[in-house]
Amino acid sequence: MTADYDVLILGAGISGIGMACHLARECPEKRVAILERRHAIGGTWDLFRYPGIRSDSDMFSFGYAFRPWHDYKVLADGPSIRQYIADTAREYGVDRYIRFGVKVEAASWSTEQRRWTVIARQEDTGEALTFTCQYLVPCTGYYNHDHGHLPHFAGQERFNGLRIHPQHWPEDLDYHGKRVVVIGSGATAVTLVPAMAGKAAHVTMLQRSPGYIFSVPAYDKISAKLDRVLPTRWVYRLARWRNIRMQRLIYKAARRWPRQIRSWLLAHVEKQVGTGVDMRHFTPGYNPWDERLCAVPDGDLFTVIREGKASVVTDHIETFTEDGILLKSGKVLKADIIVTATGLQLQSLGGMTLRVNGRQLGPGDLMTYKGVLLQDVPNLAYLFGYTNAPWTLKIDMAASYVCRLLKHMDAGDFDMVTAHAPSDEMLDESILGSLQSGYVQRGQGVLPRQGRGLPWRVLHNLEADRKMLLKQAIADPALEFKRAGTRVAPSSARMADPRALSV
Repeated sequence: MTADYDVLILGAGISGIGMACHLARECPEKRVAILERRHAIGGTWDLFRYPGIRSDSDMFSFGYAFRPWHDYKVLADGPSIRQYIADTAREYGVDRYIRFGVKVEAASWSTEQRRWTVIARQEDTGEALTFTCQYLVPCTGYYNHDHGHLPHFAGQERFNGLRIHPQHWPEDLDYHGKRVVVIGSGATAVTLVPAMAGKAAHVTMLQRSPGYIFSVPAYDKISAKLDRVLPTRWVYRLARWRNIRMQRLIYKAARRWPRQIRSWLLAHVEKQVGTGVDMRHFTPGYNPWDERLCAVPDGDLFTVIREGKASVVTDHIETFTEDGILLKSGKVLKADIIVTATGLQLQSLGGMTLRVNGRQLGPGDLMTYKGVLLQDVPNLAYLFGYTNAPWTLKIDMAASYVCRLLKHMDAGDFDMVTAHAPSDEMLDESILGSLQSGYVQRGQGVLPRQGRGLPWRVLHNLEADRKMLLKQAIADPALEFKRAGTRVAPSSARMADPRALSV
C-alpha cells in the first residue's frame, strides 16, 4: 500500500524540522510526513559525535526565528543543539510524523497524476517502501552522510596506530595519554584540537596551509545582564538583531576591504597566541571569506597552543610510517592516533535519483529559483542555508516562502507550479558562489548552477533574500501554475501520522 501526503519532507535535521514547524504554524491543514534515514532527530548534529563538536555560529542567530534560544553559551555543543531541534519538533507536534530508518532512493514526478512517487527502503529490514505526495521538500543539506572526503595518503597502510575520520568517530575511543595528529585546518580541526588536548599527551594540528581563525566570547555576558532587568523575549530579539548585523558587517567589510580586515584578524590572532608562536601558521594566502572563517570560543585553540598542550605544523605529507607521519620537510610527527579532518564530500538531494515525466535530471544541470525551487522541476523545493551566515537564517525564510507558495496555489486552485528560466541564463558556477574551500571546489559539479541574475542567482545575501522570499508577490512570469482537470480530494486531517499507515 502507498502512503499519500500533501507535503513530504526528506530529512529530520535542523532544516527538515524547521520546514515541518513552519507548515504546522502556517499551513496546519496540510498532511505532512518526514522521512529520515537515521534513527533520531538532528541530522548533522546527530551524525557528528567527535569531541568538542559545536556550532560555528552564535546560537541566538543560528536557532529558529520562531523558537528562541535562551542559553547564554554563544557556540553551543552538539548535544545541546540536538536537544534543541528535538524539543522544537515536540513542541510543534511534528515529531509524531517522522518515519525513521528510511533511505530514499528515487523520486519521480508525473504531470498526468500531479504527484511525486518516492521510492525508499527501510534500512534495518530491507523492506521496499513507496510514498506519494503533491509537494516534495528535500531538506538533505549538500554533503554525503555516508562518507567524508578522505584522500589517499602514501604509506597509510603502514601506520600501526588508529586512523579516524571525524564523520565516523568511535564513541568509546580512549585517547588519554596518546599522541594525536589532526590533519586539517578547518572548523572540525580547530574544534578537535582543544577538545582533545586536555586528555591527550599532545595534539598536533597538521595543515597544508593556514585558515582564518578568530575568537568569540564563550558566554554572552551582555544578554545575561540584560535578562535581569528586561523581559527575556526582548533580550533574545536584541541579541539576535545585534549578532546578525555584526556578522553581516564583518562579511561585507571583508569583501570590500579585504586587506584591512585581514590585518585586523591576524593582529587578533597574534595577540591571542603570544610571542612564542610562528605567525606563519596562522597567516592564510587568501583573503577573508574566500573560505569560511573558523570561530573558537574564548580562544580555546590559542590557549592550548600557548600552554604547550598542542602545536601547529604547516607542511605536506611525504608518507605515513609505522608510528606516525614523515613530512616533506623531513620532520617526523610521532602519533598513536591520526585524525583525518580532511573535509566533506558534497552531494545533492541526499544522493537520490530525480526524474520528471520519466526524464532523469541532475541538480548539477539545473538552476534554482530564488534559491528554493529547482528549475523545470514541478512541485519541489530544495532547502539549503547560508555559507556566509548562520544556516537557519535562510532556512526560516525559505520555509516561509514555501508556505506562501502553497497558500497561493490553494487560493488559485492550482496543483502544479514549475519555475522556467531563459535559455541563456545559466552559468558554469555552483550555488556556493565565490567560496574557494576545498570541499566546494571538489563538489562543484553536483550542486545546482548559478544564473546571471535574480531570481536565478543565489546571492547569500540576507537583505536581498528577505525581500525576495518574504516580501515579493508569489505570482511571477518565471513561475508556471497549472490547474488539473480533476482535483485531488482535499485533506481532512491536520497532519497524517506515517506510522499509522501501512506502506
